[in-house]
Amino acid sequence: MQADLLLHQRSAQNVNLARLSYRAGTHEVPIKARHACFDGLTIGLHWVTVLLVIALFASAWLHAVAEAQHSGFTPALLQIHRSLGVTVWLITAMRLVWRLTKARMPPFLSGMTRLHRATVKWSEYVLYALLLAQPSTGLLTTLLSGRPFALYAWQFPALVRHDMLRAVFHQSHELGAWALAALTLSHAAAALFHHFVLRDDVLARMAPIMRRRRHKREFATDKIVPPATPSGNKADPLAV
Repeated sequence: MQADLLLHQRSAQNVNLARLSYRAGTHEVPIKARHACFDGLTIGLHWVTVLLVIALFASAWLHAVAEAQHSGFTPALLQIHRSLGVTVWLITAMRLVWRLTKARMPPFLSGMTRLHRATVKWSEYVLYALLLAQPSTGLLTTLLSGRPFALYAWQFPALVRHDMLRAVFHQSHELGAWALAALTLSHAAAALFHHFVLRDDVLARMAPIMRRRRHKREFATDKIVPPATPSGNKADPLAV
């Protein structure tokens, strides 16, 4: 009976250890080693920005198609695109103010090299700069066109016309769009690589729902089946 008690105690300890750890790649990492998530406002503004940027590129593409076909929807699509851009600028400014004041920023992973950390920081700085610069160059292009324009539900008269400056800002806007698309795609690819290949919690810190789903899967796969008795039946943990 003492041997059976020792066996059941050891089995219970193994179950507790399985519940206190999760599998990351080929290593067992304690749950306590996971980093805290970003705060709720940072997470919300991040995903709102993602949706707005997707809408920006979609409206720009639809506007180009409508303009090529001389469609009557061209002015409306340009108005939507312009309004989305100003919204992105406002939300990005709000994100920066919140980040510099009360945002909760989780630390880098301990295994990241100094070069990797610097790359992440500078890519984030450039992304913020583009999110502020793109609406600015687009709006300046509109203001310098010398034509009336619509923004949100308001109509504005022509302000000033300067063809040379307008061309400069228009070219900057187009180049910035390609840079923003490339950086956004690389940012998303890096997050997916961390989640599916490296299997760390980089993406889960910005999407807590993914962390909760992973917890459920880990608890389901880490359950330990009690040893079978010589008769072939599962051991009764209350038997002595």
